Amino acid sequence: MIYDIRHITRFDYGAQVKYARCNLRLKPIDWPGQTLESYDLIVEPVGRTRSAHAEAGLAHVTRLVVDRPVRSLTIESRARMLVDRPVPMPSPDDPTLAEISALARSSPDLSAAGPANYIFPSPLIPLDPAIAEWCAADLSPGRGALEAGFALAGRIQREFAFDPAATLVDTPPADAFRQRRGVCQDFAQIMITGLRAAGIPAAYASGYIRTLPPPGEARLVGADATHAWVLIWCGPIRGWVGVDPTNGIWMAGDHIIVAVGRDYAEIAPVDGVVLGSGAQKMDVSVDVAPVEELVAG
Repeated sequence: MIYDIRHITRFDYGAQVKYARCNLRLKPIDWPGQTLESYDLIVEPVGRTRSAHAEAGLAHVTRLVVDRPVRSLTIESRARMLVDRPVPMPSPDDPTLAEISALARSSPDLSAAGPANYIFPSPLIPLDPAIAEWCAADLSPGRGALEAGFALAGRIQREFAFDPAATLVDTPPADAFRQRRGVCQDFAQIMITGLRAAGIPAAYASGYIRTLPPPGEARLVGADATHAWVLIWCGPIRGWVGVDPTNGIWMAGDHIIVAVGRDYAEIAPVDGVVLGSGAQKMDVSVDVAPVEELVAG
């Protein structure tokens, strides 16, 4: 499947901002099962941009500097992605969780994609005994890694309510866990907490998921949103396998990875500083459209 992706972030400021410096992580990375075919970044008013090295995680980073007074800033990211990723199928030959834990601790791969980076707690995903105990019901050491990961994602999907009003972007996983409510970021962080407590490398994936409208209804432009899910390291042969606890499904042909990190802070789509006073309002619109739908339209 080929997708055209349009991601617009607009900031409106209560007073003039004299200077802004931002890190943009909007350009999707190449990852098994997906290929970036084209990419454009449009900033209004025009700012200075340059590529930068990702300090953590796996991401394309663009540094943006706006050094003239502005009352608004619009950042538009456009990408065309080829996604060809089958649904993972658990196998009796899959390593167990105990074997995965041992393989991860002995892995010599210290790159940004190496499993050792994702075993331990991170600033936004600390160790939490209550979450660890709850997740442990699905994470028996002798269970196959894919089977266990999918079972845990399914339980989160069934027992937690999707509620955008329940949490904020900086809500700790423990708070969302106590409420049994939240959004995709919360559910991913809860699942990662439990996996890491069991010694399993788990990464935070940020990107997009194709929104399928009800039968007979048109897909709404701009109705999609940035999404978050979990990558589980399943040994050197399987590698990283994605599972989506918000929807209780595997990462497959409808998921597009933009960046991968230990938690949201490492791969936030936009962060930075501005010099000015007054309130700030941010609006985000994301559209993920299969090219065949656009041609048919």
